[in-house]
Amino acid sequence: MSVLTRDEALSRARLLDVHRYTIELDLTTGDETFGSRTAIRFTAHTDGDTFVEIKPADLRSVTLDGQPLDPDSLDGNRIALKGLGAGAHELHVDARMHYSRTGEGMHRFTDPSDGETYLYTQLFMDDVQRVFAAFDQPDLKAVFDLTVHAPEGWTVLANGITEHLGDGQWRAATTPLISTYLVAVAAGPWHSVRTEHRGLPFGLHCRRSLAPYLDADADELLDITRACFDRYHEKFEEPYPFDSYDQAFVPEFNAGAMENPGLVTFRDEFVYRSAVTDTERQTRAMVVAHEMAHMWFGDLVTLRWWDDIWLNESFAEYMGYQTLTEATRFTDTWTDFGVVRKAWGYDADQRPTTHPVAPEDVPDTASALLNFDGISYAKGASALRQLVTWLGEKDFLAGINTHFARHRFANATLADFLDSLAAGTDRDVHAWADAWLRTTGVDTLTPLVTGDNGDHHLTVERTGSRPHRIAVGLYDLDLPGDEGRLTRRRRLELDVPQDAPLPLGKRPTLLLLNDGDLTYAKIRFDTHSFQGVTASLCGLPDPLTRAVVWNALRDAVRDGELAPTAYLDAARTHLPHERDLALVQGVLAFAATQIAGRYLAPADRPTALATLSALCRDLIRRTEDGDHPGLRLIAVRHFINVAAQPDTIAAWLADGTVPGGPELDPDLRWRVLARLAVLGATDEHAIAAELEHDPSATGREGAARCRAALPDEDTKARAWHAMFTSDDLSNYLFTATAQGFWQPEQADLVRPYVARYYEDAVAVAARRGPAIADAAGHWAFPAHAVDPETLTLGETCLRDTHPIPALRRKLTDQLDDLRRALKVRTA
Repeated sequence: MSVLTRDEALSRARLLDVHRYTIELDLTTGDETFGSRTAIRFTAHTDGDTFVEIKPADLRSVTLDGQPLDPDSLDGNRIALKGLGAGAHELHVDARMHYSRTGEGMHRFTDPSDGETYLYTQLFMDDVQRVFAAFDQPDLKAVFDLTVHAPEGWTVLANGITEHLGDGQWRAATTPLISTYLVAVAAGPWHSVRTEHRGLPFGLHCRRSLAPYLDADADELLDITRACFDRYHEKFEEPYPFDSYDQAFVPEFNAGAMENPGLVTFRDEFVYRSAVTDTERQTRAMVVAHEMAHMWFGDLVTLRWWDDIWLNESFAEYMGYQTLTEATRFTDTWTDFGVVRKAWGYDADQRPTTHPVAPEDVPDTASALLNFDGISYAKGASALRQLVTWLGEKDFLAGINTHFARHRFANATLADFLDSLAAGTDRDVHAWADAWLRTTGVDTLTPLVTGDNGDHHLTVERTGSRPHRIAVGLYDLDLPGDEGRLTRRRRLELDVPQDAPLPLGKRPTLLLLNDGDLTYAKIRFDTHSFQGVTASLCGLPDPLTRAVVWNALRDAVRDGELAPTAYLDAARTHLPHERDLALVQGVLAFAATQIAGRYLAPADRPTALATLSALCRDLIRRTEDGDHPGLRLIAVRHFINVAAQPDTIAAWLADGTVPGGPELDPDLRWRVLARLAVLGATDEHAIAAELEHDPSATGREGAARCRAALPDEDTKARAWHAMFTSDDLSNYLFTATAQGFWQPEQADLVRPYVARYYEDAVAVAARRGPAIADAAGHWAFPAHAVDPETLTLGETCLRDTHPIPALRRKLTDQLDDLRRALKVRTA
């Protein structure tokens, strides 16, 4: 199959205007394929040759301006259109298309709970070609007319309002001008909750087996949707540009969500079957806000080519967090961003695969797909937050609204956006963009404090090149009666680089750079402040301030400047007093996964797990009053994850509850069973019994995870065969199996598979495509095997074989993380 290059897209856009697609899909032809008929009306500006893309199971017929073309002329995924004359044309393509089991194209899923089948599209990048013929590039926008023949009893959802014509025939309202990758269809016996807001139909949809759980949360979801919708209309002068707003929670979805105009699709794990924390509800709300922002950033105004993906994702990321903070009860969203998303950006930006937020050269769609990472999302959003700090929100919003007015229902570039921004400010936004959007890497800011006798000054030393506007917090210990509490004496604003040292007065107990987390940079502490923060971190009053500190400690560990055990000591000391759920979850996750799992030698892992187990037990004891159920749930989950002995968690499973609560819901039951499997304290009989008790899709994934985790040679062999040979696993079952397979406690048992991994991963990625390549490179990688031999095997693979781009990117990142872990161990 050919990937579209930027040069090809430029040439085709110069030649063509595409006006209308008329698409007919027949979803009644069996379990493996569906019918797809497409008519495309377009105009050629001059005489010339071009091509249209499709990936059919069977290409039945192709007709151009009434003249048949030979279906056998299909070359990979391209049908050549030669000798086009200037003027209007009409192309008809009739094909039979494969259903997907990997979340790409038209995904087909049968719910094991009740046997009902559901279909949905994910057409991002070049997967529209798996569903219908298209001139598949973002700047050839068109209107779309869609009809669908579906089984009786199904509901069909699409970008526009759908109408049931009878006999399984559905018609969707004609869309405005949108890009091909934004077309969406979801079909099945959906359970729906419908309402109206400001004259528009709103809907929530999920599988019937999840109906009770969606109904329980429908008011919350709709309240958030309405609040964000109203807040965006206060910010944006351009009204919501589509005729309805449906949110469909769909099975086995690869991303968090997809911003299809009028029909946003979400992974249906967001319909909660088990207890969740308030931070997890906040995350779901943020995704709702993020995807709604895309209706303007990405759908109304769309990137011209994939080098400007940040114009979609960075803006939606920033607006999602900011709008949620402004419009809903979730007012501490930037703490969660700092703990989870920003760390994702920092990590990505220090790997060899880093790239600018706005890269200048994205040569083809395969390369573009690799840039949907922590840089395009988290770093880009951080850069925008810094831009708003520097520019002011009023001028920022004025530039955005100018941008919408100039490019509505069209395409735009970075240069277009900067011109819109510059129209409303005297600031040099082009220079800002060169420094922030065209460069790579993470700056480091280090405080240098000079002076004595109460007359101290601050100079911020910068490693890097970007200008920063930051806040500096000066914190002092309270009076002895409130020992350990830190109070902010002053908050100073500072531009880096500085014109002159900043007067501080008396030296504070803690001098914190980037207080409030307004810029994107690693920060360090002076020696005096480091002593203060390690003694009194939990005494900082603001959770976002504590997030900045925990991130600084995390970065210091990763950079080999702080011993991993020192991070564990800080967690053991301060986390029992922490009440912010995002911080507790983030610190425990890093401590368990990276420190205990990778940065400490295997001989030190039992001690680390014992420390984390004691910490979690402390949190469980401190929450026995029932006033902090979210904190208790986090502690219980992590206690299960780090259990080195089976007795306690096996008793919880047998009793169906943790003493004092919570009761074990499906998530906790599968979590306990998975850990018991790792420890060799359960068996296939128990797994099968649990699956019979919970035969849902989630239960099926839990069983796959548990089976792969059993410390048995034959079980490991079957799991490996399922992942890398049979090609029968869906994307979710592949991931679940991979999550169970590698366990640090089973290093000797799985050692033979480390050498097999690289060859088998390259092969399965080539056969099954980018989604499975991503899972194979992420979840199936032997991350526990932190040794030079694993590194050498990986480097040899990248040098001597040809992984598809998605897998090559994942392996490159994994090997860089492995090098870092080896350096941390020897630092």
